[in-house]
Amino acid sequence: MDKTRGGYLAGYVSIVINAILFIFKMWASVVTGSIALAADAWHTLSDSLSSVIVVIATKLTTKKADKEHPFGHGRWELIASLFIAVILGIIAYDFLKNSIAQFNNHKSVEYGMLAIVITVISIIVKELLTQYSFYIARKTGNTSVRADGWHHRSDALSSLVVLVGILFAKRFWWIDSVLGIIIALMLFYATYKILKEVITKLLGEEPAEELITNISEEIKKLYGDDLETHHYHIHDYISHKELTLHIRLEKDMTIDKGHNIATDVENLIKDKFNMDTTVHIEPKK
Repeated sequence: MDKTRGGYLAGYVSIVINAILFIFKMWASVVTGSIALAADAWHTLSDSLSSVIVVIATKLTTKKADKEHPFGHGRWELIASLFIAVILGIIAYDFLKNSIAQFNNHKSVEYGMLAIVITVISIIVKELLTQYSFYIARKTGNTSVRADGWHHRSDALSSLVVLVGILFAKRFWWIDSVLGIIIALMLFYATYKILKEVITKLLGEEPAEELITNISEEIKKLYGDDLETHHYHIHDYISHKELTLHIRLEKDMTIDKGHNIATDVENLIKDKFNMDTTVHIEPKK
């Protein structure tokens, strides 16, 4: 499955299912007056909003490189993930504030069978959506779909917390307020996870040691120990990756021969690792 098709598929499935879940959760929250259920409902709706962003980002990433964007538009996936994180953070803050206010007012909530049934269905459906999103992300490498998967997971966990609270609601008047606070903190954690991954990719990542070892071994097959490599850097543009590295050659080697060796290394890495590579030549000491 290619990245574009996977992004569209995951996005549309999420939008439809989350919209349906939101309607039922809000219905249950209105009937019971539960702020925790309302928070859970809006969390679910935010999944639909984030999925809309995923679909839009997937469309934008298909645009070819142009004069203004010579490295393509793949990083729209990261921008989409940032939007998702911002949505989560805003929702988390709002429900944290409301839950604290409800706790201070000593307000209790009466749950019923309706709340239990809807919450159980939500947990099952959201975990299935989580696994589906992670599956698409693994198959396609789509970062925004993976972020959307974490959003689904946080929603499933928040629904699980609500279910536990429902079961103990008659014994503890403060359970709904505390549940709202817990869900808000879970949303903040999901925000942190998404932001950490996005910022790491934007700032640049050190190539994995395994990748460097594999590239070095392939180059040795071509030139043995006569070619020294170092100073590896990867530039991740999401839709493609570019590698830069340095090689050391004999001082008296002609420019033409050095250029041919560098070209051979670039072609090798393109064929074996599907990365465009720029090789910098240095003289051996």
